[in-house]
Amino acid sequence: MIKLYDTPVYLVNGTEIVEDNAESTVKIANLTGKQVSKEEAAKGTIAYSILTSHNTSGDDKKLKIKFDKLTSHDITFVGIIQTARASGLKRFPIPYVLTNCHNSLCAVGGTINEDDHVFGLSCAKRYGGIYVPPHQAVIHQFAREMLAEGGAMILGSDSHTRYGALGTMAMGEGGPELVKQLLEQTYDINMPGVVGIYLEGEPMKGVGPQDVALAIIGAVFKNGFVKNKVMEFVGPGVSKLSADFRIGVDVMTTETTCLSSIWKTDENIKEFYDIHGRSEAYKELSPADVAYYDGFVKIDLSSIKPMIAMPFHPSNTYTIDELNANLSDILHDVEEKALVSLDGKVEYSLQSKVRNGKFYVDQGIIAGCAGGGFENICAAADILKGANIGNEAFTLSVYPASMPIYMEIIKNGCAAALMETGAVLKTAFCGPCFGAGDTPANNAFSIRHSTRNFPNREGSKLQNGQISSVALMDARSIAATAANKGLLTPATEVPDVIGKYKYHFDANIYKNRVFDSHGVADENAEIILGPNIKDWPEMIALPENLLLKVVSEIHDPVTTTDELIPSGETSSYRSNPLGLAEFALSRKDPEYVGRAKAIYAEEVTRRESGSFDKLSDEVKNALDSVKKTFADITAANTGFGSTIFAVKPGDGSAREQAASCQRVLGGCANIANEYATKRYRSNLINWGMLPFLIKDGELPFKNLDYIFVPGIKEAVKDKKDVIKAYAVKNGSLNEFDLTLGELTDEEREIILKGCLINYNRV
Repeated sequence: MIKLYDTPVYLVNGTEIVEDNAESTVKIANLTGKQVSKEEAAKGTIAYSILTSHNTSGDDKKLKIKFDKLTSHDITFVGIIQTARASGLKRFPIPYVLTNCHNSLCAVGGTINEDDHVFGLSCAKRYGGIYVPPHQAVIHQFAREMLAEGGAMILGSDSHTRYGALGTMAMGEGGPELVKQLLEQTYDINMPGVVGIYLEGEPMKGVGPQDVALAIIGAVFKNGFVKNKVMEFVGPGVSKLSADFRIGVDVMTTETTCLSSIWKTDENIKEFYDIHGRSEAYKELSPADVAYYDGFVKIDLSSIKPMIAMPFHPSNTYTIDELNANLSDILHDVEEKALVSLDGKVEYSLQSKVRNGKFYVDQGIIAGCAGGGFENICAAADILKGANIGNEAFTLSVYPASMPIYMEIIKNGCAAALMETGAVLKTAFCGPCFGAGDTPANNAFSIRHSTRNFPNREGSKLQNGQISSVALMDARSIAATAANKGLLTPATEVPDVIGKYKYHFDANIYKNRVFDSHGVADENAEIILGPNIKDWPEMIALPENLLLKVVSEIHDPVTTTDELIPSGETSSYRSNPLGLAEFALSRKDPEYVGRAKAIYAEEVTRRESGSFDKLSDEVKNALDSVKKTFADITAANTGFGSTIFAVKPGDGSAREQAASCQRVLGGCANIANEYATKRYRSNLINWGMLPFLIKDGELPFKNLDYIFVPGIKEAVKDKKDVIKAYAVKNGSLNEFDLTLGELTDEEREIILKGCLINYNRV
């Protein structure tokens, strides 16, 4: 079904796969009649051509990227604009779209959600942006419909910023990276590796884009096969997929931990742009006659069956047939994995979902940037025609990804067909993806065509004994399950009733409601700040020496950003840095905030008093131990802060708050064996935090220990490969090594100055 190649691969003429070995040069010459070097072939990927066309460094190994457009939603744009304003923002230099699809219910926190929306509109007027009101479109669907262009690059402050199927290389990053673009700075990365995703065959009836996506995620996530690389979709199977189908696969590439994605384009993509009235945005993209890929994945689309990603990760994949045939073993395996993900804080069992040897679910959701597409909804409606979801516990909700899609399914009858079954249609909203809409009941099991199923993300609160499960599935199999009143059913088991519907895009919906400044800034427009919208607190520069207290220790194989800063009900406070910080690690380590605040209070005392005299006995004792070896430390050259240890932090969301919340509580560093994503590491750096690495298996400290890092300021300046640190133990110091990984000169300066705001502030 899916083959991962052990060696790099040359793709010749778009169809011939030649593995990189001693015979490859001869094979390529026989196929093309010419000699092609590896270096030349590496420039033959679509990804290389787009990246180099946006690179301003003049060095195709060290890239400094300027993007064409930016996009954010209402959980992220307030913080981004506040950071940019503090750094001297005058106008948006490129198109910047502010969508309102995360806090659009305005259901929590009084007026503060709508206050954020008013702020967004006022900033679009002041700085020359585009404002999409609530319920009009989820961030990524609007970008597909109105922003994407062949050969362009878009940066978004949401991890699922992926428009590769339309020929746009898009990346999801933390807010500070968008701030850099607003300040006309660059996105600095090494030239990434490119992994060819070679599609052949055609999906069987009942198989949808989520099935293909989950099959890929299951194959490549655990081994890091595409981590921080670009996934480039090629091969004859691409032409067998509609634009909607490709989009549905593409958006899920985020869950592989790849950097970005790009697809070859064809008449199907040209038709997409034609339908949306933007024919000029289409560009034909394909690899060169000979293209070199650092990795290669071959996928036979015809062999993929309906899939399910069981709790609590999109990579925990099985075919639905496999799950139904091995219920006892697989459910037991999921329960065992949950003991790690849930820290044993609640009892967790899926056995109650089995009745008479069959697995029954409680809820179905088709929503957002992954599930709310036109073809997905129409297919679900066709499968459900003549059936109903019943009047028991099972529920089905459908969220079209944009108002134009909603209008079209009303016109073609699919909306009525769904409503007749008992399903509920709702407006464009990302809530089900992060626990702010259709939260399941305690112990309920929800199947969703959405993007993620991390623990705690769907609304569970372990500290209150609340737990529910989310599994990811395609809209087609969700509909088949709904037609069977919750009995887990792959869409391949129902009659082939899925029709083809022509999509008509009504541009008037956006013309009538979306504010578009057309790039014209109005410096006289008032910025409207609601009472919850606060400025970032002051962050100080990196001191010469640093005494860190370990305030949380996490040994899960992967720690998600949702565990570092919970989503859902906390989203209302994302315009208030200190208010939001109260929730940091609250579902993973409820003691974290208090411990971080305590050591930060010691740092404030040091700064205000200019001495060590007024510190607590605990900190004084740690300093006394340090002074035995480092007698020259003083209150003037030594600062205090907190750090956390996690094995592999930062999987999932691009939200900068996973890092900034630690920072405003006095966090100065993370220590990890590796970072799950580039975007989380970038967030740490942009908020002035040290992204320390320690070798796997080496942990000379434990939670609540102190760590002394002498000469850290000079070490960062001098680009030292190894940084000596000392665990303070029983009155003595135990030396160990830390590293920082590769840092650009700009990143080092940001850390030295304390954060991106300080770096840019004149």
